Amino acid sequence: MTTRATRSPRRRTVVALAVVLAVLVAFVVRLVDIQIVNASQHVQDAFSKGMQTTSTLEGTRGSIVDANGSPLATSMLRYNVTVDPMLAEKGMSLRDENGAVVKNDAREPVMVTWPEIAGEIAEVTGQDADEVRAIADDAIAKDPNNRYQVIKRLVSTAEFRKLADLEIPFIRFEPVASRSYPDGAVAGNILGFVGSDGKPLEGVEKLQDSCLEPTDGNIRYQRGANGVTIPGTAVEKPAVNGGTLKLTIDSDLQWYMQQLIAEETDRYQADWGGVLVMEVATGKIRALAETKTVDPNDPGASEPQDRGSRLLRFSFEPGSTFKPVTAATAIEQAGVTPGTTVNVPDRMVFDNGAVVNDSEKHSTENLTLNGGLVTSSNVAMSQFGAMVAPETRYDYLKKFGAGQASGLDWSGEPKTTLSPADTWDNQTKYATTFGQAFTVTAVQVASAYQTFANGGVRMPASLVESCTKADGEVIKPKLAAPERVVKEETAKEVSLMLENVFAQGTLADDVALPGYRMGGKTGTAQISDGKGGYKKNLYFTSLVGFAPAEDPQYVVLTVFDEPKKQRMSSANRSVFKKAMAQVLTHYRVMPSGSETPLLPVTG
Repeated sequence: MTTRATRSPRRRTVVALAVVLAVLVAFVVRLVDIQIVNASQHVQDAFSKGMQTTSTLEGTRGSIVDANGSPLATSMLRYNVTVDPMLAEKGMSLRDENGAVVKNDAREPVMVTWPEIAGEIAEVTGQDADEVRAIADDAIAKDPNNRYQVIKRLVSTAEFRKLADLEIPFIRFEPVASRSYPDGAVAGNILGFVGSDGKPLEGVEKLQDSCLEPTDGNIRYQRGANGVTIPGTAVEKPAVNGGTLKLTIDSDLQWYMQQLIAEETDRYQADWGGVLVMEVATGKIRALAETKTVDPNDPGASEPQDRGSRLLRFSFEPGSTFKPVTAATAIEQAGVTPGTTVNVPDRMVFDNGAVVNDSEKHSTENLTLNGGLVTSSNVAMSQFGAMVAPETRYDYLKKFGAGQASGLDWSGEPKTTLSPADTWDNQTKYATTFGQAFTVTAVQVASAYQTFANGGVRMPASLVESCTKADGEVIKPKLAAPERVVKEETAKEVSLMLENVFAQGTLADDVALPGYRMGGKTGTAQISDGKGGYKKNLYFTSLVGFAPAEDPQYVVLTVFDEPKKQRMSSANRSVFKKAMAQVLTHYRVMPSGSETPLLPVTG
């Protein structure tokens, strides 16, 4: 029989066990609440009270690729290795794969000293062990509370991984973006470069920074007194990498053109030279080569004036390359035809007192409009231009790009000049008919010939194909709409006359490519002396043309600034022929199936 006395101890035992069980359940519930249910809230509370460490997660700057996807600029991460000297001096305890402290037979933690750790670091970084050890030792000697010193800057990813595998709690890694240009100076003047801080300084690196620039993230976590991260406390905001910028440039063609223009510039002893290749149907620039150029991997090796693009920042009087614009204007507004004639002496004094000379003396000729272009007669083109009111000619010059921006939105692009017609003096009224008294850029000259070659429709010039964001969104640049500048029939007539310039003029033998019909024009522009006059016997020379003329595919423009060995535009013949031959070969353009129809030069 059970008595009250025997029941009482059992009851007390049961009650005690129940109490213990309740406490354990309470602890478990609280632990679940802290570690699982409201873990993020508790971490945030800890962060709000300053119990946190925040590390920046750097995004990677976007790549720049050419029209075929070949990389022109890429980014890689390197790392600065830093140490907390105060913790380093205390050494560290060894831990097993589960994070538990390894103990010796006496059940004491197995400690690794800072000199031993410094030796392991030095084996990876290639430094001397004493050098690494001294970094923390010297810092603590100066300030016992020092928490930051750099062990080595810009270690490779492979070195970073080896150091991370050492699991040293007081070693940290600061990611540093490093820019690389695998093709060196190829398209360097277009690409630009970044500074040592990663900030873009020139070229599309700067102009398209909104596409390429990454957005940094961060990771916040709690660390114990020994520097070890407390599990479960990390809160991460991921970084967003920059987008991929695709250019219209063909890097293989660009490489060839840079080699070519460097050789030819040296050959003719010019201050600088350039080659521009534009696709007729699209206005896309496939090559923009110039010398001198810059290697974006080492911009400091180039002179400051050579680190940008002269082709995009230099303006000049186009000279004879804009005579076809006068011809088109006269055809549409004065009713002339390629066979219309004017009487042409080598020097002419007009009724208003203006004087126009041809470049060479000749007897008086009865030249057709075609003949005026073939012989590049200033006197002939002045007479054809004078058949149209100055205000109308001004409008046509504007439509062909004079006095306008190129549309590339390039930093430092010059404001080309074209004064309103009502401000033209007696001489300017005629000078504008043969490409003087206003300025253009190389892109605008190429665009004018793209317009003629494209049946009178000007396509906006472009260097950027697209930007593909990190999330896959593809953004196309906002370009001007295609614009009809002249009638299709006018463009065809002018194009045929430009063919005759190549077929019947002085260029016939020097630039002919067997099997291909080509059209184009030379230009020899006087250069301002900065004092209201022109430099003597120094010129800016150019040659621009398209091929195959019966179905134009590409425009090629070559320029020289102040060639000394051959001072006139004949200096451009060799480089133009080689450049156009390479373009037609590179893009496998079929030869023409016919000969150029010859038009009369004289009446």
